[in-house]
Amino acid sequence: MALKKADIAKYKKRLEELRDQLTNTIRDISEDVKGADQAKGYSQHQADEGTDDFNRTITLEVTSKEFGILRQIERALEKIEEDTYGICDISGEEIPIARLEAIPYAAMTVKAQEKLEKGLL
Repeated sequence: MALKKADIAKYKKRLEELRDQLTNTIRDISEDVKGADQAKGYSQHQADEGTDDFNRTITLEVTSKEFGILRQIERALEKIEEDTYGICDISGEEIPIARLEAIPYAAMTVKAQEKLEKGLL
């Protein structure tokens, strides 16, 4: 069943809200990481520096994953503009509404996503 204009508008609003939240989170994390580098002093103990470096590494990994999600959100918004939102990028099949409700930036059906992750595509 093809998505109605009202459904697409709802998903677009949700995607824009997610994009704004992620953008703010990424900006805040980036500022925290930069601030931690500037706050580093010579009197700090080596163990504390190691902990700080570990925390910064974890933070950067999380930010990297959030950037990936942000790219997927941008792609979903592009698909709305292209009038292809809700259609699988791989198979051309409709993405079930339940999947879009759970992951509004999904660009593939579950089957296509599994094949891609298994390296079959």
